[in-house]
Amino acid sequence: MMRIAGHTMGTPEYSLFEAIDLFAQIGLEGIEIIVQTDGYQCGIPLDAPMDYVREVREKADAAGLKVSGLTPYMNLYNSPDEEERRQACRELERVIDMAVILGAGFVRIYGGKLVDGEDDPGDVKLSQLIKSMRECGDYAKPHGICLCLENHFGTMTTTAARTAQVVRAIDHPNVGILYDQANIAFFPAEEYREAIALQKDKIFYVHCKDLVYRGGVARKPKFTMVSHVNEEDRTVYSRVPGEGILDWPGILKELKESGYDGWVSMEYERRWQPQDLPEAHEGMKRGGDYIRGILTEL
Repeated sequence: MMRIAGHTMGTPEYSLFEAIDLFAQIGLEGIEIIVQTDGYQCGIPLDAPMDYVREVREKADAAGLKVSGLTPYMNLYNSPDEEERRQACRELERVIDMAVILGAGFVRIYGGKLVDGEDDPGDVKLSQLIKSMRECGDYAKPHGICLCLENHFGTMTTTAARTAQVVRAIDHPNVGILYDQANIAFFPAEEYREAIALQKDKIFYVHCKDLVYRGGVARKPKFTMVSHVNEEDRTVYSRVPGEGILDWPGILKELKESGYDGWVSMEYERRWQPQDLPEAHEGMKRGGDYIRGILTEL
């Protein structure tokens, strides 16, 4: 049966250890942890000593939580500058080392950087992304860790069709897809049945969040960065899972029928949109209860 994790994007007011306690208290089974370079308090610093990473593992184990995955923010895997590309890969290798200690089987990957106004003549950036993912996939493989390219704006893996195409080109057993229907709807692109059908053979991990369109109409926002959209460019409001437009009963049913039986991680985006979402003790509990109710009926 699919299991529910909480994402530390949802807990900007908490320390990481406080978030672990909260997720256990509200009945979640796992935690997806941000690996940060900007001082975000509810994450593990990229340069954290590995002894600290072991303390995080001990804390999660004591709370009865599995570390489901890690979420770093590097994105220059597709840089034509070879030193930039290699630096991103070296940083990802450090994240993989953390995942080994934490017992996390999955690492979220941005599919390079390709924001509005950028292009890729001659597929140079795509070739660099493929090279990076093959190298890092080889690094991850002996540890049984999977790298999951997320459906995400500002990258080379935006729509389901494009993500499937890129992952096929990478052609590595430890490199797959992080399916995020909200990000696809945000773009906007495929409906969930098509998105799952296009990607199902390589979906390794799933993000769960919800939204409504501003003005009730789907419109593509401006994508000027990879991590999030500027407030003035947003075309959606974030919502608690089950309180937006996404058909989560249908999505989860379709995933199960496709053979998926992994993590459903609540990527509750309070870090970026605190004005849209209640604090985690309320909103993530409500969302977790909603998703759990669906899963028990599948």
